[in-house]
Amino acid sequence: MTADVRLGVVLLCHADLGLAARLARIWVDDGARVAIHVDAKVSAAPLARLKHTLKDCDRILFTRRHRCSWGRFSLVRATQDAAEELLQRFPDTTHVYLASGACLPLRPVSDLIAYLGADPDRDHIESVSTHDVGWTVGGLNEERFTLFFPFDWKRHRWLFDRFVDWQRRRGIRRKMPGGLAPHLGSQWWCLTARTLRAILTDPQRAEFDRFFRLTWIPDESYFQTLVRRHSTRIESWSLTMAKFDHMGRPYSLYDDHIEILAESRCFVARKIWPGASRLLAHFPPPDDGHPQVDPPQPARISRIINQTVRRRVLGRPGLYMQSRFPRKDAENGKTSAPYAVIQGLSDIFPEFEDWLRQHLSCDVHGHLLDPSLVEFAGRHRTGPGAISSNPQVRDRDPHGFLTSLIRITERMQVFQFSPRDNQALNWFMATDPHANMLVVTGAWKLPLLHSGMPFDDVRRVFAQLQRIELEHLDVLNSVWVRARLVQHDLGEFLMNPKGILQDFMLQIDPHSAPVTTLPAMRDLTGLDQMLRRLRNSGLRPRLTGEDLPPVELLTNERAAAE
Repeated sequence: MTADVRLGVVLLCHADLGLAARLARIWVDDGARVAIHVDAKVSAAPLARLKHTLKDCDRILFTRRHRCSWGRFSLVRATQDAAEELLQRFPDTTHVYLASGACLPLRPVSDLIAYLGADPDRDHIESVSTHDVGWTVGGLNEERFTLFFPFDWKRHRWLFDRFVDWQRRRGIRRKMPGGLAPHLGSQWWCLTARTLRAILTDPQRAEFDRFFRLTWIPDESYFQTLVRRHSTRIESWSLTMAKFDHMGRPYSLYDDHIEILAESRCFVARKIWPGASRLLAHFPPPDDGHPQVDPPQPARISRIINQTVRRRVLGRPGLYMQSRFPRKDAENGKTSAPYAVIQGLSDIFPEFEDWLRQHLSCDVHGHLLDPSLVEFAGRHRTGPGAISSNPQVRDRDPHGFLTSLIRITERMQVFQFSPRDNQALNWFMATDPHANMLVVTGAWKLPLLHSGMPFDDVRRVFAQLQRIELEHLDVLNSVWVRARLVQHDLGEFLMNPKGILQDFMLQIDPHSAPVTTLPAMRDLTGLDQMLRRLRNSGLRPRLTGEDLPPVELLTNERAAAE
């Protein structure tokens, strides 16, 4: 049974007030109360037209206006005032949703209300600890809290950059107010009225406001930090789908995005191009009186956007942009023959090495770069060419170790790799045309699932391995990669493990045996719960896919593998 939810919405508007009026009416017609803040930089005539358009809506109020600038505290102040006026005008409001004048509901608002009612005490806000996972684009992560930012980034960029450099040279470090730990996250959230009132009436609010007034982009840190002080039930995930490019700018959504937006099952999407008439006519669909509480599934649209980002940053082969001029490597080939590196499969299938050896006419090794032992095939103490299995010998010259192994053997060398291994050869392998790499990101999570370690230890190891793999992916996504790379996140791989494995095995060995069965897969039970618990503890799990495939599909794949 769901609780009775009375939804309030704060709309922050600064442009295209005609679109904002249309979206505000969507919220109101479905029973929400709406507080509209219009940027003080907007002239009187458009504001008058907006008020006239919405004059028949008694559940809409216009709040005190502020002159807002990107990255400044004025956006937080506008949100605070609008939320206070909304809760004062409608004191029985149970939840407040922060959105912009370009945020379009993709599902009936009744679906969102039913979803909130299923767990009415939970706050939905992305809140990521700065100490665990890097979140920002542009380099100012923890520094946004420890330095002063009195200058506007857009209007006074030169002063902004010079003052940041000066503070770094002087070693200036501000201290967080007592009782706060810095967190970051999406600007768009949905908080319970209880939590929001606690933030707005906090006895130390004046002190907190003074501190955040001189932080960098406080709308992505103010509520995200204070919610950790007042809420005990946080779902660290925004209900608004907002995607950004590699420069941190939000993507606009157009008419040709209708299909993938519908598949995403997201409640709200940002930001909508005002001219997308078919998109605006299609969403939200009519309310049929039977609210659906299924959660968002934005995996496909996230993958498409990630591919778009890589294409934009790296360009297409043979098409050179002004921002990237290729250069030739000095050496005449890094290695003497092709070899294969497989990352993540031994974490998914514990017996993968033995299974692979039966399907390939290659030398299949374990983790050759394991910190504790060079895992040659058969675990011999001495490998081909009398190469030692002592990791200290290997680590004195990792490049020589790998090149010697490939040169001295007649068959192709295949070995396993993971974030737990020595990472000294990441660039070497990624830029080697002889390397064939199959990378399944996030697979290292599975051994942690049933490790039996205390949660704090799991969280620490999780953050460390995730950071290592993110650094490795920076290498794999660079313009200098020459390896034949096949890359999937864990969710993608588990949807089609046989097909992916078969294609890669044919790539490295055209005479490989067909993949008819798979080795036993690790038990995936509890993976969603572990990721959710990690996310709600302030850590942002990544590299698994925005969402794993439905549990039923994973169970079927596992049964087929066994």
